[in-house]
Amino acid sequence: MSTEPAPDRRPWPAYLHGDVVVIPAKVAAFLLTHADLARLRVRARGDDPVTDAVLVALTVAGNRWRTRTSATSASGGSEVDSQAEMTTPSEVMTTTDAARLLGRTSRAVRLALEQGRLAGEQVDGRWRITIDDLDAYRRSRAA
Repeated sequence: MSTEPAPDRRPWPAYLHGDVVVIPAKVAAFLLTHADLARLRVRARGDDPVTDAVLVALTVAGNRWRTRTSATSASGGSEVDSQAEMTTPSEVMTTTDAARLLGRTSRAVRLALEQGRLAGEQVDGRWRITIDDLDAYRRSRAA
């Protein structure tokens, strides 16, 4: 019986390098889903430049990991990858960004938000849409 940890199951000191914690993209994806990282980023935006940069890096890493693991062989992942790159570094986008990705007008996106067909959140009177919400809307329109 080996005492070596599995390659994807390292002891916690392996992720700690002085005052720096190395966070794998898989963990960043977990934080996006279960710790509501997108909402945290919106709330913390502008408080501290280092915090902003780290939260953006976590979001990008998590989205890239999810894109790689969820891309199907049918789509080859190319469309998903290019759309993820277009929306980085922020997982939260404006109606204009969403409209560009959907090939629709900003007004059509706002109407979908107001009618509840597209999930989003108003922050200081402006709509914010996550990549997950946009993907869910895109899938519902394709069905």
